[in-house]
Amino acid sequence: MIFVHDISPVLFRLWFLEIRWYGVLFALGLMAAYFVILHFWKKNGYKVADLESLVIYIFVGLVVGARLGHIFFYNPSYFLSHPVEILKIWEGGLASHGAAIGVFLAYLLWVKIHRVPFSKYVDTIVLGIPLMTGFVRIGNFFNSEIVGTRSENFGVIFTRLGEDFPRHPVQIYSALIKLAIFVIIIILYKKYSARAPKMFFLFLYLLLYFSGRFIVEFWKDLQGPFESLPITMGQLLSIPGILIGAGYFILRFFSRRGATK
Repeated sequence: MIFVHDISPVLFRLWFLEIRWYGVLFALGLMAAYFVILHFWKKNGYKVADLESLVIYIFVGLVVGARLGHIFFYNPSYFLSHPVEILKIWEGGLASHGAAIGVFLAYLLWVKIHRVPFSKYVDTIVLGIPLMTGFVRIGNFFNSEIVGTRSENFGVIFTRLGEDFPRHPVQIYSALIKLAIFVIIIILYKKYSARAPKMFFLFLYLLLYFSGRFIVEFWKDLQGPFESLPITMGQLLSIPGILIGAGYFILRFFSRRGATK
């Protein structure tokens, strides 16, 4: 089955202002993530005022980190030649690896300022992230960006790119993976959060998210300045997250095994 993608990235216009699908989906993703986190935040008995303060830091870290990540990881020469384009985040161009770094640094700054243990809120925060990033990937689809490799008799023809051949809709693959991660983490959190160790769900998220990203990259068209590498830039940037997440569970397995002897 082949779908011809000729959808305009602009949802509607208000005088001189363009409202794009990407921006709307980004906003919906943020709202969905916030309400998921808020639900579990209240169930855990945390102060809502802390979340309202933390969200501001996370939002700034997310946007700045994602944009800078896209610029420096994938297309530094273009943006250095066209610096005004750096500000046009509503047109797309946000990197999830940069977002992860930005959110981490923002959260680290917030807990330092408020003198809160790093592990206190982090497991609750990660619950909403897969849902938010899934919305963003759908926004990428409407923007005809982050496209997949060429396919045969299946896929999407992105006519806005001037193409007449199908590609793998990796944006949709990625969105579905993120939805699956969201469902898995929510189910496990509801069942095991009361007895799980601190940061268990953070490491689970890192392992699932970056493993999913690594896999879907096999069907993604090459991006970035290091296209001669045997793996893509996205895979290269995902390896640390996979190792950190997997390392936690390997150490946990052997420590529990040793304790039972």
